[in-house]
Parts: sequence; C-alpha cells; structure tokens
Amino acid sequence: MSTPTATRAPAVVPDAWLRRFRPLEAAAVRLVCFPHAGGSASSYLPLASALAPTGVEVLAVQYPGRQERRSEPFARSVEELVEALLPELRQWTGGPFALFGHSLGATLAYETARRLAEYGRQPVHLFLSGRRAPTVARLDTGHLLDDRGLVALIAGLQGTEPALLANDELLRMVLPAIRADYEVAGAYVHRPGPALRMPVTVLTGDSDPNVSVQDAMRWSEVAAGPFGLCVLPGGHFFLNERAEDVRTIVEGALDHAL
Repeated sequence: MSTPTATRAPAVVPDAWLRRFRPLEAAAVRLVCFPHAGGSASSYLPLASALAPTGVEVLAVQYPGRQERRSEPFARSVEELVEALLPELRQWTGGPFALFGHSLGATLAYETARRLAEYGRQPVHLFLSGRRAPTVARLDTGHLLDDRGLVALIAGLQGTEPALLANDELLRMVLPAIRADYEVAGAYVHRPGPALRMPVTVLTGDSDPNVSVQDAMRWSEVAAGPFGLCVLPGGHFFLNERAEDVRTIVEGALDHAL
C-alpha cells in the first residue's frame, strides 16, 4: 500500500456512530471496527495509529450509552444496532472497506456484513475476533448476574485493569454499559441466510475461556469464500497482549485483498 497523507480533520465525524482517530485523505481501505461488550471506540485507537502509515484508515464504532454518548439509551439488540449504523456506514463504504469486530463486536461485524451485502456493498475482508461462531449454541446470561457476579465475570476475562474493578465510583459508571451489552449478546439469535462471499479471517486466543478453537473454526460454516483461522497465545483479550501480531494479520490480509 502507498503511504497516505494525514489530514487535520477532527477525530469525530459529523455523526454519533463513528470515530476517526487518524483521518487519511486517500485511504487505500477503511477498516470499520466494532468494540467488545462494554467497550468504546477508543479501544481501537492503538490499531488506528499502527495502521495509518500503511494506508488503512480505522473507523471505530461508538455504541450509544458510553463516553460522549452517555446520555443516550442503550441498544437492546444486535438488529437495533446494525440498523441504526447502516445509514452512517453507507457514507464511508463507497470505496474498499473491511470490517473488524471483537467479542460482541464480531457478531455485530458479521451481521453488518450480511446487511451491507444486500445493498451490493461487500467488504473486501471480514475479521472476526474472540467470538464463537453463530452456529454454536450457547446462552449468554452475564446480564442476569448481580453486580458482584458481573464484576467477577469481567475479571475472569482479564481484559480490565484490576484498579478499575476495585474502584466503586468507576464501576458505577461502566457496569450499566457492560450489562446492557451482555443483554444484547444474550438476546441474539442467528438466522440462517446466504453464506458470506468475502474473505473471512477469524482470530482467537488459545486460552480464551469463552471461545474454544473448535468453536472459532465453526465460523467456516457461514463462509463460502476464502477462510482463515489465526490462533494466538492469550485469553479473551489476546488482541491487547498480541497487538503487533493482530496488526500484522490485518495488514497482510488487506494487502492481499487489494
């Protein structure tokens, strides 16, 4: 990819849903990133910084009910989130684009890819990280736990600083968003449809307590195009521990796609 020129554009685009941390005048490809449950767009700032010199511009999705969207009501389903996001995405997907989602974000990226394909806007690549395939039957019941149980569940995933989990004031701020996102995950029901035609890369941690390698491999059941599985050392938040490996995988896949 050619090296792009960074602009002085603001980090926030003129809609509530997408954040541009490293805007590029002529991005070779735009990578739309979906955060994990309880996460926010800022979780993708390191990836945006790492990919910008390669010509990949990251657009990070900001779910309602957190950070500057804190006053907005939480979404209650995957379908609600996808349908609200689609009009905004269509403004940014006229050229080559790809989707990346981690955990709950992987489900959202998958369903968004399906809906965009209906409009004839197929991503050049779909990255699905830290999530079992939708064909794997499993109940998500984290939202039914009391606060202590939910904190214990989060701690077990080892993706949150212990200092935050020990801070009652911060927990009061973040737990509602986490609980709401777990409810979205729990309400999700996969509806069979046409298999994905774009290349799909699945990433998973070899010690993720939520996703076995076999469950990750089963994403191949909904993919009719090129498919790859990358197993990295780490747990559910392996992408934080192996950020350079993740960047290399994404860059390599997009280089090949273009």
